[in-house]
Amino acid sequence: MNDMRLVDGIGLWCETTGRFDGKAALFLDRDGVIVEDTHYLGRREDVRMMPGAAAAIASCNTAGIPVVIVTNQAGIGRGYYGWPDFAAVQIAIGEELAREGAHVDGTLACAYHRDGLASFDVADHPWRKPEPGMIVEAARLMGLSLPGSWIVGDRAGDLMAGRAAGLAGGILLPHADRAAEQEGMEALRANGFACVSLPSLAAAVDHLTRTRCWPK
Repeated sequence: MNDMRLVDGIGLWCETTGRFDGKAALFLDRDGVIVEDTHYLGRREDVRMMPGAAAAIASCNTAGIPVVIVTNQAGIGRGYYGWPDFAAVQIAIGEELAREGAHVDGTLACAYHRDGLASFDVADHPWRKPEPGMIVEAARLMGLSLPGSWIVGDRAGDLMAGRAAGLAGGILLPHADRAAEQEGMEALRANGFACVSLPSLAAAVDHLTRTRCWPK
């Protein structure tokens, strides 16, 4: 049975499907990785899957690799939409994944933002990427091994969260502000964090498989 709740009653969402004691995982940002980034996705009818994303996740499922979404949701904090809207979007994504025999094993979301409305106006919340809180909490709840795990995101902040959590590495997908993201990735490399740029989640999963970086 899924464990789904607002863990603090306000701005932290956590949904998990069980424990995977000792397994490494693939952590995924959501918007721009699994679904198109529509700049504050708050309506299920606006869900558009990224090409090849569902099949890539299905291949992880087949390989027994837990897949966990870790997503900042400043749109909630800013009052553009609410948690019921977020839940509806997640259901729509789940339905799209299921059409290709895929599923995610956990979803964690943080709505806190320094420019959020009252109750959400928390700067640098430990769960908000680039902080590692969502990844660390997923590992605690699901029994995941972080040193072999990887993260895929479309912003350097996603990979920074992975490095702070002690992951093996990260993969950066294209983003509109490409120069800034590449600069951030170069800084991560300079600090010894394994990371590469690839065009899609499908390419990321293929890379991890071919290069034997895949979590064991």
